[in-house]
Amino acid sequence: EDISQLPIFEPGLGDIVKETRGRNLFFSTEVDKAIDNAEMIFISVNTPTKTYGKGKGMAADLKYIELCARQIAKVSKEDKIVVEKSTLPVRTASAIKSILDNTGNNVRFQILSNPEFLAEGTAVNDLLSPDRVLIGGGNSSEGQKAIQALVNIYANWVSEDRILTTNVWSSELSKLTANAFLAQRVSSINAMSEICEKTGADINEVAKAIGMDSRIGSKFLKASVGFGGSCFQKDILNLVYIAKSYGLEEVANYWEQVIIMNDHQKQRFSDNIVQTLYNTVSGKKITFLGWAFKKDTNDTRESAAIKVADSLLNERAEIIVYDPKVSEERIYADLDYLNTRSPDENRKLLNVSKDAYEACKESHGIAILTEWEEFTTYNWNKIYNEMQKPAFIFDGRGILDKNLLEGIGFVYYKIGSGTE
Repeated sequence: EDISQLPIFEPGLGDIVKETRGRNLFFSTEVDKAIDNAEMIFISVNTPTKTYGKGKGMAADLKYIELCARQIAKVSKEDKIVVEKSTLPVRTASAIKSILDNTGNNVRFQILSNPEFLAEGTAVNDLLSPDRVLIGGGNSSEGQKAIQALVNIYANWVSEDRILTTNVWSSELSKLTANAFLAQRVSSINAMSEICEKTGADINEVAKAIGMDSRIGSKFLKASVGFGGSCFQKDILNLVYIAKSYGLEEVANYWEQVIIMNDHQKQRFSDNIVQTLYNTVSGKKITFLGWAFKKDTNDTRESAAIKVADSLLNERAEIIVYDPKVSEERIYADLDYLNTRSPDENRKLLNVSKDAYEACKESHGIAILTEWEEFTTYNWNKIYNEMQKPAFIFDGRGILDKNLLEGIGFVYYKIGSGTE
């Protein structure tokens, strides 16, 4: 009942739920009844990377999708439109249709692909004012009717020139391609950030210069400790697996390099902390400001902080984490999932604080892992006075003022900023 207790932190989401709940938004655990009553069903379940069997570490695990399809087929007594909302490998729709057609009650199903392009942190705005809405469906008259039914829903708030209709396969592949291209830009600018550090260039100046080229544009050119989130890595690995399954080794190797570069960026950030702190962090307190994969969300999936923490814990560092939105339970769950060390050892070496200033006390170094805006408003004089000296800041997001911090006395490192 308490909207403030929504399990997902997303700006503006609470307001929408509050306004529509009980009017045209209803929550229920009676799944069979909901399926039976529905004319259109959206499948929006998780499609994680497989952790077992064929395709382990690359292919999408479609077991939840299949379970949904089987349940829909079992319950449905009238014709339905089934919409893929989850990000799926190309030609998943044919698998879903096969299950629905062969395990049901002679009910006719139309399968549509309507991939999600919301970005966490701006999801509500992305929903209300999307760049485009993509709907893929069959070419038959029934397929075209199904497409139009979904177009009519979106047309209530999206102008029809922004609603793009394609065949199912183009729609499924477009989502993977969009995420691959965005991740590629992040890895490209991060690759250049390392060159900047060696040559004395500044990655922010380089990004601004190339971003003013209208052919390139300025978005996704922010160098950082690496991309995270539930989509980019998963979708590229999926793309790599699809390419390999068709024998397209050069294509697979090209896209896999985006992941390799991202992993390298996280590793070199943690290596730099060790090297800067006189080649040992054993027994030294390192403060992490931020654990979420980006600001304005409590999602930690594939967050750079997890990899950096794991590397430093292997060096016997003592880490204390502060994140304004991520729970202590989530942080420990992320570390435990890696199976690098025992849960007891994780809790011994890493602690979680609810106060940023307390987290920074007696610390040898501070690592900025999430670009929360509140970090830019802190009293850095106060933090400096309560740290071990020399006091180091490793800004993995490039959000702090270098001149201000160096004026206070900090030794400041920023991703992509070389020494002149």
